[in-house]
Amino acid sequence: MKRFILPALLAMVATPVTAQERVPAETWVDRVLAVRSLVSEVPRWAPDGSKIMFSSSQGGGGIWSVTPEGGAPVRLTGATGGAGHFLQTGQPQWSPDGKWISIISDHAGQPEIWLWSMADGRELRLTGLGSRISSYSWSPDSRWIALTGGRYGSYDVWKVAVPTGESYRLTSDARPEVFPSWTPDSRKILYARLDLRWMDHDLFEISADGANPRLVLSDTDFFDYREGSAFGASLVSPDGKTVLFRSQRSGWVNYWLVPLAGGTPRPMAAEETEQSEAQWSPDGRLIAYVANHNGTTEVRVVPAAGGPSRAVVSPASGMAQNIDWSPDGKRLSYTLQTPTRAADLYVVPVEGGQPKQLTFSDPNGVLEKQLLVPEKVTYRTFDGLVINSYLYKPRNTRPGERLPAIVLTHGGPTGQFSDNFNLHAQFFTEQGYVMLLPNVRGSSGYGRKFEMLNNKDWGHGDLKDVIAGVDYLKTLPYVNPNKMGTEGTSYGGFMSAAAVVWAPEVFQAIIPISGYPDRVKLLDESEYQHIQQLAYEFGPFEQNKDVYYRNSPFYSIKSATAPTFLIWGEGRFPETQQMYVFAKEMERYYKTVKYKAYQGETFYIRTQANTRQMLLDMLDFFDQYLRDKVVTPAAATPVGAR
Repeated sequence: MKRFILPALLAMVATPVTAQERVPAETWVDRVLAVRSLVSEVPRWAPDGSKIMFSSSQGGGGIWSVTPEGGAPVRLTGATGGAGHFLQTGQPQWSPDGKWISIISDHAGQPEIWLWSMADGRELRLTGLGSRISSYSWSPDSRWIALTGGRYGSYDVWKVAVPTGESYRLTSDARPEVFPSWTPDSRKILYARLDLRWMDHDLFEISADGANPRLVLSDTDFFDYREGSAFGASLVSPDGKTVLFRSQRSGWVNYWLVPLAGGTPRPMAAEETEQSEAQWSPDGRLIAYVANHNGTTEVRVVPAAGGPSRAVVSPASGMAQNIDWSPDGKRLSYTLQTPTRAADLYVVPVEGGQPKQLTFSDPNGVLEKQLLVPEKVTYRTFDGLVINSYLYKPRNTRPGERLPAIVLTHGGPTGQFSDNFNLHAQFFTEQGYVMLLPNVRGSSGYGRKFEMLNNKDWGHGDLKDVIAGVDYLKTLPYVNPNKMGTEGTSYGGFMSAAAVVWAPEVFQAIIPISGYPDRVKLLDESEYQHIQQLAYEFGPFEQNKDVYYRNSPFYSIKSATAPTFLIWGEGRFPETQQMYVFAKEMERYYKTVKYKAYQGETFYIRTQANTRQMLLDMLDFFDQYLRDKVVTPAAATPVGAR
């Protein structure tokens, strides 16, 4: 069977790693950067069940398909000389009649919905709203697309005729109206209206022409950081009688069912775990969903009428997700990734049987054999809280050797380290660093109570959880207790900056990446979702100024002692970039600081070339201060440069 294989892997020679040698950094960084999934977005079954489509950045990009029986994937769109908008895809979907593939693309400027004809390969721009489009769905009769569009300053629900493109604005409230979905008869549309705090959701039903709005249910106290994506689309059962919606009302993010006509919601499958991706089976008898258990995710199904759920895919370690039903309801497609494998596409019989792998990001396990499987560990904090973490130990540790350690903090703060491939952990561990990845208070995946523990307390209680992780590392016989580093990106960058000033004696080297250490100034600089997040986490600024200043490491730089390397994803206008300003202030107080901005980026470092250089630069910095090595300085941006 011919396999779809990453070009980078075809050229790779799998050099065995012996017990006493480590792969050189210049070689290893290229190997770990080659761990990339062939599958982007959620794979979707064709309406006739003959193929599954998926978008991919590999092989020149575009949308590909593979039969559920296996075989070589076939490019559907994005071929040289045509379908250029489908080289960069977002939210690809089939029309229910199978005649079109739709995507959101900003290839021509503003995001618009584009169509690609299965009959003749014709590419067609459907919308011309000239504004943000965040979500969309096809009517079951394939005549319309309902979408969330921001043309007039806030998100409204629109519908667009297929294929002519006539657009109609259906809602016009100042509050965000998002994630439209259709009833099975294509006569009505459901959507969520958020309040201005993005905390409460009202689910409305309207007729397809926008008339006769009716409140179906109200859900409260569920902060929706990305303007509706956590609540998501509420789906009507195939018989048109029941609505499936997501809520945190139990203290866990679970799914609930409510009659479309109105009534009392009931839990779909009550669990003390986080649920996502719920979908009705085509006949409406079952609901499939993904359950998160301490970073391991499994695919489960539950009878729609009620009863216990059962696992369809339950990896011992890994993340099974991105599910979709086959049109006949007999199989589910999903992707599976692990700490040592990129995500690949699989299908599995719903009633039991062996999964079948359809794509091969790492043929023959060339890279998997060289990567490290982390150990899941726990430790207790200063106030007795249990912190679930991932521990990466270098495989080639010599007897009696004491290694430096690095604590990596995730973004969010309502994010989570999970059973997926972690680039930084795999890179630094092979270079002889012990890595600890803790899910500190405020992380998602452990219930609402745990998630709220760092509200109004960023950089304090959560930082103490990081410090408790350092104390745990010091109990390990192969860790050097006097050589500790920390790093992180986004909220992890904020936490690393907090460690600079509020844990100055704990770490000997710190690397904050793309973070905002001045939460006061952030109110004037950042996009609106961050302002909403701060209002939720800290409270309104005018009534909580003390919280904002207390949770801003920038105002405590004078207490810094650890050598610090500040990283940013763009070199333009450094005076407005918080990593630059933080570095300049550290320099003003004669602190040991380095700053580097990687060109051609926006906020984060995303491109492969810059990511490669960043990892090598970080390794040089950690080697200098945690191994006392004399290193050749990498090119840095002078703090005072313009």
